[in-house]
Amino acid sequence: MTNESEQLGNQAVEETKAWLNQVVIELNFCPFAKREMQRNSIRYRVCNSKKAKDVLNLFAQEVLFLDQHPEIETSLLILTEGFKHFFSYLDIVDITQNWLDENDYSGVYQIASFHPEYVFDGEPDDSAANYTNRSPYPTLHLLREESIDRAIRSYKHPEQIPEDNINKAHSMGEAALKALLLSCMIN
Repeated sequence: MTNESEQLGNQAVEETKAWLNQVVIELNFCPFAKREMQRNSIRYRVCNSKKAKDVLNLFAQEVLFLDQHPEIETSLLILTEGFKHFFSYLDIVDITQNWLDENDYSGVYQIASFHPEYVFDGEPDDSAANYTNRSPYPTLHLLREESIDRAIRSYKHPEQIPEDNINKAHSMGEAALKALLLSCMIN
């Protein structure tokens, strides 16, 4: 990496960590994230390319890395340069999901998607509910299915998590959540 792209990558990781702490963990949007943050079992990878093939290559490398490193629970692939528009980002989500399916990783890994412009199907763009999946950068979150299953079994009423998140987001309001997300950004 060049010095400039290395700085951008470091900034993206720091802003993503701030978002995890201040939004995902503090608001309890994911009740399982705090444990992994404390255990330092989250891996952060940055992709500075605008090309889908480069994202897919790095994604495949992350799957292989997780295969070889069971002590790492999850990986966040942060896309700093490409896929700024939500619908082009959804294309890369589909491409990586297809790669998992075609390489017999369905049921082994799962992708959770986050994006600065995330919009749930059927929700207006300015709905506070969208902020449960809005992040500083387009991000592919690679999770171990086995760990998800284990976490859900240990959580009372896991089916309630999405509805609780939406209710919390609506009670806070779009303006407050937008300001909170912006506060995670360094510049």
